[in-house]
Amino acid sequence: MATYNKVLIMGNLTRDPELKQTPSNQPVAQIGLAMNRKFKDREGNMREEVTYVDCEAWGRTAEVMAQYLSKGKPVFVEGRLKLDQWQDKDGNNRSKLKVVIESFQFIDSKGGQSSAPPANNQAQQTDPLVPPTDDIPF
Repeated sequence: MATYNKVLIMGNLTRDPELKQTPSNQPVAQIGLAMNRKFKDREGNMREEVTYVDCEAWGRTAEVMAQYLSKGKPVFVEGRLKLDQWQDKDGNNRSKLKVVIESFQFIDSKGGQSSAPPANNQAQQTDPLVPPTDDIPF
């Protein structure tokens, strides 16, 4: 059976990124995102709901996010869903879905892409259909 696990979300950070190191010295950042949804209810009144999503980033992506992002900043995230499972102190089974960030884009306050540096190698790749400018003979 084929599967596909891809998440694309854009929202505002609910807190500053929390950057830590694993025992093997791998950087990992925990962030929270909030996404707003506006809609009309059955009576025709405008309503708004907020969805909060926990995310984690690893390696250089985690370091860049922690360096350039802060609470309230908008960001576009691409990643995958991951289910964390554990037992709490009372022995109850707990679980939580989170997004593991594979790449992201900075978004300026007007809603467009910013000119901040790319977050990872994927963002630095060029379009194979557009030739590099240094190959143009003039």
